[in-house]
Amino acid sequence: QLQLVESGGGLVQPGGSLRLSCVASGFTLDYYTIGWFRQAPGKEREGVSSISSSGRGTNYADSVKGRFTISRDNAENTVFLQMHSLKPEDTAVYYCAAGPLGLVSMSASRYNYWGQGTQVTVSS
Repeated sequence: QLQLVESGGGLVQPGGSLRLSCVASGFTLDYYTIGWFRQAPGKEREGVSSISSSGRGTNYADSVKGRFTISRDNAENTVFLQMHSLKPEDTAVYYCAAGPLGLVSMSASRYNYWGQGTQVTVSS
C-alpha cells in the first residue's frame, strides 16, 4: 500500500522553527518529485516547496523563500521541510505529495499521492 506520512507539526511562537518530515512506505521516493503544500481554514491548498528526485532541483513559493528549506534523504525514504522565522500566516495543515519524475510544478493537481497532513500553528 502506497503511503506518505507527515510528522513534526505543532504549536510554535512567531519567529520559531519546526522541521516537518514526510516518510514514504510501500514505494521508494527515489523516482518522484516531492512537494509540500499547505491549506489554511477557508483557503485553497497552495504549493509551498518542491524537490526533484535527485534533490538538486528545488522550488519555493515567494511567501516562504529564505525561511523554508526542502531536502530529501532517499536512503531513508524521507523528505524534510525545515521552517524558520515562522509567522502566524504560516498556520495551516501541511501536506506532502509525490508527483511524477521530472515534475517541476507546484500545482497540486499534478501530484498523485498524498499524505494526511500535519497541523502547524504559529501563535503567541
